[in-house]
Amino acid sequence: MYISAEIIRELEKKYGRPEELSFAYKMTQTEFELVRASQKHGRAHDVTLFIHDHGDHGDDGRVVVIRKPMYPAGAYRAPSGGVAPGETFEQGALREAYEETGLMVSLEKYIIRARVCFSNAARSIDWTSHVFTSSSAGGELDPIDTHEIAEARWVTVAEMMGSVRDALLASGSTGLRYRSELADAVVRRLVEERLLPASSTSNVPLV
Repeated sequence: MYISAEIIRELEKKYGRPEELSFAYKMTQTEFELVRASQKHGRAHDVTLFIHDHGDHGDDGRVVVIRKPMYPAGAYRAPSGGVAPGETFEQGALREAYEETGLMVSLEKYIIRARVCFSNAARSIDWTSHVFTSSSAGGELDPIDTHEIAEARWVTVAEMMGSVRDALLASGSTGLRYRSELADAVVRRLVEERLLPASSTSNVPLV
């Protein structure tokens, strides 16, 4: 595990201490093998970026979402990726943001650390998602890694919690269900900190 406790402590000093969450999901064998395939170099993490824009786009602003080629129509999620061995955490996060969205971003706040257990039969994978808010600092919204990312776009938070969330949950994918529930948690947290209006969670169960 090359994101050490020391690296986490430094991140918390710089970007704040995140809320700790736990999730557990049973996966099909196919889904489980996809997670295993992403574990190059022993990777057991992702950095998830909620890239926001509080311009003249409604009270709740906009966030960047991406769609991978295998996702069903209407299913989008926040960009995410892994830090490679030898990179600093920030280098990896900014590189992934650029590759997936074409944007240069600035990390703002370490908002959630989600510990996840993915299981299939007697096998399990312990995974951690490090979730940061961030803002665009330049570039053009157009994926660089077009093999991995089919589309990147801005959506309002209302869309993310409405039609996008519905498409993720309707997909039947356990991984996309996790991404939807993680987005729910992030939006709730931002509402609690008064960075988003309470109406942003109007479509989200509060349990």
